[in-house]
Amino acid sequence: MSPNDEPKKDNASLRQGDSRNLENLGMEELLNLYDKATLNEGEIVRGRVVKITPSDVVVDIGYKSEGLLPVTEVTGYDGQVRVKRGDEIEVFVERLEDTSGYVMLSREKAARMRIWDDIEAAFRADQAIAGRVIDRVKGGLSVDVGGIKAFLPGSLVDTKPIKNLDALKGHEYQFKIVSFDKKRSNVVLSRRAIVEIEHAHQKQETFGRLEEGKLTHGVVKNITDYGVFVDLGGVDGLLHITDISWGRVNHPSEYFNVADEIEVIVLKFDPTAERVSLGYKQKTQDPWHDVADRYPLGSKVKGRVVSLTDYGAFIELEEGVEGLIHVSEMSWTKKIRNPSKVLSIGDEVEAVVADVNVANRRISLSLRALEQNPWDTVADRYPVGMVISGKVRNLTDFGAFVEVEEGIDGLIHISDMSWNRRIKHPNEVLKKGDTVQARVVNVDAENQRLSLSVREFLPNDWDEFAKSHAVGNEVVGVITKITDFGLFVRLADGVEALAHISEIQRDPKSKLDRTFRPGEPIRARIIKIDPGERKIGLTTRDVEPLTDEERAALEPAHETHEPAHETHEPAHETHELHETSNEPSNEPPDESEPQS
Repeated sequence: MSPNDEPKKDNASLRQGDSRNLENLGMEELLNLYDKATLNEGEIVRGRVVKITPSDVVVDIGYKSEGLLPVTEVTGYDGQVRVKRGDEIEVFVERLEDTSGYVMLSREKAARMRIWDDIEAAFRADQAIAGRVIDRVKGGLSVDVGGIKAFLPGSLVDTKPIKNLDALKGHEYQFKIVSFDKKRSNVVLSRRAIVEIEHAHQKQETFGRLEEGKLTHGVVKNITDYGVFVDLGGVDGLLHITDISWGRVNHPSEYFNVADEIEVIVLKFDPTAERVSLGYKQKTQDPWHDVADRYPLGSKVKGRVVSLTDYGAFIELEEGVEGLIHVSEMSWTKKIRNPSKVLSIGDEVEAVVADVNVANRRISLSLRALEQNPWDTVADRYPVGMVISGKVRNLTDFGAFVEVEEGIDGLIHISDMSWNRRIKHPNEVLKKGDTVQARVVNVDAENQRLSLSVREFLPNDWDEFAKSHAVGNEVVGVITKITDFGLFVRLADGVEALAHISEIQRDPKSKLDRTFRPGEPIRARIIKIDPGERKIGLTTRDVEPLTDEERAALEPAHETHEPAHETHEPAHETHELHETSNEPSNEPPDESEPQS
């Protein structure tokens, strides 16, 4: 404003005061008054509406000529004129007495001049000023401040980036003036400065009322994979996913939405670092405090499958309490390698409580405990000596597993596949998928072992030899082993005999190993056949030794044979499995066990 503004305003006041008393003044006095009053272009004066026409508003400004104001400047967006006859309004003198004799006025310019004063005053005093966001422009927003268009840069809208600036249109806010230039009609505003001040006050108030262990309210501000950020009033607190529920939480969005107002407990806060840790589940008691009483050992419980792993299934018994059914507890007889073959997520299951560990928050459940262990009655159903029929399910280096019934396998040890023939691998006798007859030779229900034998159901070379030979027959065999008490002689595949030292024609002063050698052909006579013990006795006394021609004819054929046995003792009747389950073991059989 110019230095002469105040005197001009005084003159205007004088005119306005005189106009109220015109009826009391004479003509000469009125002329003197108008001569004294002055009116200058560019000043702001007050006047009274005396007439409204379709195009103009006639205003008495206390001057010798009335003023004209365009009616558009007092017309609203709805087309209605906002003033009426007798209203006092403030106007700007644009031009003195035009050709029509009227003073040209502007209400908008008067308002703009006044708001510039307010803008300057607010800037000098570092005070806020009100404005309404009217449009989005390049780089920010356009704001109406009392009729003056101001610019609000996007970076100064808020303390955080605003994704949708259009959402602010039509709203009125408080702003700080960053800079202004009246000549260029340029004003730059900042809303962020106001927000920062508000946040600072809010933080101070919030930290003043926060107390660890106490409840407080807040609004969900943001949701992440690891937790929820809650606005407590200028201060953001973190509600970690582990503090949302005593139970399993896959994602915080299962419990909260942005803008939800929630009640939380302050777990910990640090005003210096402006960090607040919040809890939601802590509003209720930990369900594990009396879980041992509510889920006693051996009790039946129901729950829902919430997770499957390679080693078992997790069952939710209640919110915050889960139990694990290990794969080993899913079946008495089947070895479960993939729990998803037995259970699916969401299944409602019943199980038995096998163990409760409150300290480690673990409950072990058993699915198989709902049924009787079939091994408890296997000895009654398959007593020793019983002949069964089954399919060969698997072969190992030490034997063959035969499925006796679903989930119950018996083992035919390699030593029970022949009476007297050394078998290097079970596939020499059996093939996977074969249906075989076998006899139960041992039952160990505690260790879940069932031993079988197929020797008596397979062709027997020894019996065939015994049927075709008798005591007194001369035979030719090959020496397989030399001992201090005699010679072991193989007479045929699977048939071995013993010539005791007392039945061997020899030089008494010479040891047997100096007279005979393994693999050497020999002629002898049968002096004993014992089918029960499967023993054959030989003698070389009164038996003609082999001639050189016979020996030469026999030796090439016998050299290709390997000794069948290292002892003449029959094979043991029992053996053990090499693992506790029904699956074959990769370990070889006990080499200390005698072979038949």
